[in-house]
Amino acid sequence: MNVSIITPAHNAAHYIRETLEAILKQTHKEWELLITDDASTDDTCRIVEEYMQKDDRIRLFRLHKNLGPAGARNNSVKNAKGRFIAFCDSDDIWTPDKLDKQIEFMLANGYAFTYAPYHIVSEGGDLIDTVLPRNKVNYRDLLRTCDIGCLTAVYDTSITGKVYMLPLWNKEDYALWLQLLKKVDYAYCCNEPLGYYRLRHNSISSNKLRTLKYLWQVYYQVEKLSFLKSAYFCLVYTLHGIKKYGKPRYWRK
Repeated sequence: MNVSIITPAHNAAHYIRETLEAILKQTHKEWELLITDDASTDDTCRIVEEYMQKDDRIRLFRLHKNLGPAGARNNSVKNAKGRFIAFCDSDDIWTPDKLDKQIEFMLANGYAFTYAPYHIVSEGGDLIDTVLPRNKVNYRDLLRTCDIGCLTAVYDTSITGKVYMLPLWNKEDYALWLQLLKKVDYAYCCNEPLGYYRLRHNSISSNKLRTLKYLWQVYYQVEKLSFLKSAYFCLVYTLHGIKKYGKPRYWRK
């Protein structure tokens, strides 16, 4: 398996079938799907086990204590066997050629870390917007605003090694991208949308004041920026979100 797909799941029974179907439809066949269930109390595990009977590339791990998305993803990364680490949450959807196009893009150019444009859809699946990131970003670029949607991120462990998320309950993926960009000079963007991010109003990332709190934590506590620099980048990040979407409703994952 050259791609390990990392999927955290917590009470995801309502959406996870659609996510699983999208992964099973990938034209790229050399993958394993590692789902870590984060102490769900609904039918998430039963649904995953149903799909495991259909395809032995799907693996399920269960946490008995809710660790949050970072802890669940890290458990899957720890057990991953693939060269490439790709992320797909339990309510997101990939296009059928997502892995084929992105892995080819990385191998053809020797890129260690890539991402792609993606669509934003409502809870019911209606198209809301499309995120069109910059062609490439470095560490300094990413401090100002995050172009990288988690559902599109892929990194090559043969270059970076396995890199884990910090135990944050929000912005944990953003902190990971910053870590990766200390190991490589740039992350590079594919040229077409490769996924659908479901905007859920009760999700962790939907609370903007809480998001701002964790953004500050990334800058000040994780990246060890000064108080003034942390405040500056929090302001710049927020203004980028308002400029991009008119109001900070669609801050990137």
